[in-house]
Amino acid sequence: MSDAASLQSSPTSRQDAMRQLLAGVADDLLAYAELRGLLEQQFDAAVRHKGPQLTAVAEAISALVDVMQARRTQRVALVQRLLGPAGTMLQAFALLKNSARERMENDWNTLEQMVIECKRLGKRNSDLLVEQYSIMQRVLHGEEQIYAPA
Repeated sequence: MSDAASLQSSPTSRQDAMRQLLAGVADDLLAYAELRGLLEQQFDAAVRHKGPQLTAVAEAISALVDVMQARRTQRVALVQRLLGPAGTMLQAFALLKNSARERMENDWNTLEQMVIECKRLGKRNSDLLVEQYSIMQRVLHGEEQIYAPA
């Protein structure tokens, strides 16, 4: 294992832990921008009924989410290393000097908004795909009840 890889998996100092924490937030800002783009591609492929493109985008989303989840797990471990089991990101940011703290708090708020937006887009896509599936089932298998009771 290289020195860089061992530092990433087990920080040797509080300063290393903080550096990795901040780098992870920066990486997630980029990743959520990428995820947003993939969710838009997924929606476009669903609207246009492009199955192969839907499959490729779903695989890309899944791979990206796996990386983001690993970073989130690492972030939790780093905060716990810095502050103990009940530590929070805001408490970790409080350990920074004023300008760095303000920048990180702004980045964290931006990241939270990006998460909310990606969840909204994911739900929109899911709703569309479920509706398309439901319509296709009705077309292929007919209505269960053609006439509803009055």
